[in-house]
Amino acid sequence: RQSVAEGGRRKMAPAKKSKKSVENLNSRLQLVMKSGKVALGYKTSLKTLRSNKSKLVLIANNTPRLRKSEVEYYAMLSKCQVIHYGGTNVDLGLACGKYFRVSMLTIIDPGDSDIVRNQLEA
Repeated sequence: RQSVAEGGRRKMAPAKKSKKSVENLNSRLQLVMKSGKVALGYKTSLKTLRSNKSKLVLIANNTPRLRKSEVEYYAMLSKCQVIHYGGTNVDLGLACGKYFRVSMLTIIDPGDSDIVRNQLEA
């Protein structure tokens, strides 16, 4: 092991979002699931990004780096915003009201929710 003084590097813990902002995102996400249209999962997210139907992409924080960067690249090409969800894929699945893991989801139609408009301001 190397100490920090000898040139070893320590990884910093990622900055945590406040609990209210996560709860706010979860409540907006639940409204989108009820009233809007979403695509759950990696494959369907890529399909919607390629066909330029996506408004917003949410990615869980334990998604592999290569997959994250690939989705971010497609989102950049389709001029779509990406949000890195604060929780794991299990948390994202539960926030969607599903009992399975969701690594990413794409919002096609936000419905009654203002999640897309609100994230553009932030």
